[in-house]
Amino acid sequence: MKILHYFIFFLIISAFSVSAEHYTVIAESRGKMSCIISKGQPDHSMGKFPNRANPNKFQEQKLTFCFPKVPRLTNFVTRGLMTVGVALNGIPIRPYTADYFDPNATRGFSKNPSSGWRKQAMFNPRSLGIDLHNGHVDKSGLYHYHKIRAASIVDKKEYIVGHAPDGFKIMYNESESSSWSLKKGLRSTAPGGKFDGNFEEDFEYISNSGSLDECNGKKINGVYTYFATDTYPFFPRCFKGAVNKNFMQRN
Repeated sequence: MKILHYFIFFLIISAFSVSAEHYTVIAESRGKMSCIISKGQPDHSMGKFPNRANPNKFQEQKLTFCFPKVPRLTNFVTRGLMTVGVALNGIPIRPYTADYFDPNATRGFSKNPSSGWRKQAMFNPRSLGIDLHNGHVDKSGLYHYHKIRAASIVDKKEYIVGHAPDGFKIMYNESESSSWSLKKGLRSTAPGGKFDGNFEEDFEYISNSGSLDECNGKKINGVYTYFATDTYPFFPRCFKGAVNKNFMQRN
């Protein structure tokens, strides 16, 4: 069964492993790891960068994503990863922003995390110059996704989006629902106001309120699987398997 699993993985990747002037994705086996090697160029049209809300210019990358061939669940949950997955087309999944509420900053946001209120990208995606595929470019020129757009990156036969850093698949199924919801009431500290989704901390996990657990996952036929969802948190933000700490490498 393990050999069959690896074979299916490479069949899926090969469907996306096309070479063009810019777009190239390669699948490799490296010992106990499966790796996806990418130039960071999506296989779909990309928004214009820089744009009015995003001053960053796209730059071709040399990216390698490696994850366990045989994922295994652990007794702990890994949190705080900036790159939470890689799509089959070799584009990193990075739902967090680097901006926090800062009343002393010109725009009201800065890289200073002291306020404890982190900007949530999809509350106002236009303010970050996010394109129609829910991706944009950071200061290093790295194009990445903040939210699923099924028409762009979901394998139409397997409904696979990509892989998480612990090797478990990230799938998409519109019938699967997140168990995260907006908190009720008002924020207790600045910026104040009601919880409206402008910040990551506006959301809370309510067990069994949806079909998925706190990491946006569940077991499918006995195999743990993550899901991308149309609502917050959009992608898994925590991981129940043994994570490769060097999941994304830039060469």
